Amino acid sequence: MEEPDNAAEVYPGVVVDSRVVHGMPVIKGTRIPARLIVGQLAGGESIESIMEAYALTEEQVRATLGYAAERLGAETVYVVAGQ
Repeated sequence: MEEPDNAAEVYPGVVVDSRVVHGMPVIKGTRIPARLIVGQLAGGESIESIMEAYALTEEQVRATLGYAAERLGAETVYVVAGQ
């Protein structure tokens, strides 16, 4: 019996699948979490070093940035006075 396809592309090149890395967003075709790549870029790693370390293309690395930007754009922050 074939398992149902649980994968959903949440951004071009970024997918979620309940069977892969506990449903966290990953780079399509890998088990590499998008947050890992964004975190490394934020920490100062270069795109080139990440590409080499994880055998990724520049397009895949940039897809994680696009996904992160889209998620941040959808976020609403409310400031509560006095806190």
